[in-house]
Amino acid sequence: MSSDYQTFKHLHYADQLLVLPNAWDAHSAVRFQEKGFPAVATSSAAVAQSLGYADGENMPFEEYLFVIKRIHASIRIPFSVDLEMGYGSSAGEIAENILKLVDLGVAGINIEDSTITGSQRTLKDARAFAHTLEQIRNMLWSKELFINVRCDTYILGVDNKQEETRLRLQLYETAGADGIFLPCITQEKEIMDAISNTRLPLNVMYVPGLPDPDTLSSLGVRRLSMGPFFFSKAYQQIDILTKHLFTDKITTT
Repeated sequence: MSSDYQTFKHLHYADQLLVLPNAWDAHSAVRFQEKGFPAVATSSAAVAQSLGYADGENMPFEEYLFVIKRIHASIRIPFSVDLEMGYGSSAGEIAENILKLVDLGVAGINIEDSTITGSQRTLKDARAFAHTLEQIRNMLWSKELFINVRCDTYILGVDNKQEETRLRLQLYETAGADGIFLPCITQEKEIMDAISNTRLPLNVMYVPGLPDPDTLSSLGVRRLSMGPFFFSKAYQQIDILTKHLFTDKITTT
């Protein structure tokens, strides 16, 4: 029988675009499983907000780990974890956190190449991050884990983002990444340029202006992450239902 890791990796090379929903607790993950999604991931922003924290590693890792454990224990499909910046200040600390996830049976992780100082998010030095990634991969050499690197050139709108993205994709591929995640990229030409500069499967995020899934698939995108979309929509229903409640229009369906 294939491991969850092998199944998850195969989904990135299958004929059909992998649409990956992002859960924030065990119940949401189970609902996504029931709807037929082949895998599920966490949204760190959604989990943090559900626990009363701001995004950006403000929730303690142990609290996040508890949620991760409950999700993993509740589903039967491959499960990936948004690990943000790794919840550690060194490659060794990050690898230690990742090993806890591997021991649970997590199939993959996301790790991002930016850092937050105060309220300001900036890109890490590309080569320094690639070196850290290589160290982590070497520490995990015997472990099965799909490492999806989130490159934040587009989410931050940096200068010369296409050129900077090309550099980073090549460095991260060499360092041992299994996939590349470019949140907030939306233009078809830029998506095609990124795909042409790496052999790794490209992951994009569901944001306004993004081409439809069929177009993404035809361009060569392999994974579409929903990010905090479902979480935000679910909680928007509180406002809607509250309005109905006070106008006597609430229903139980």
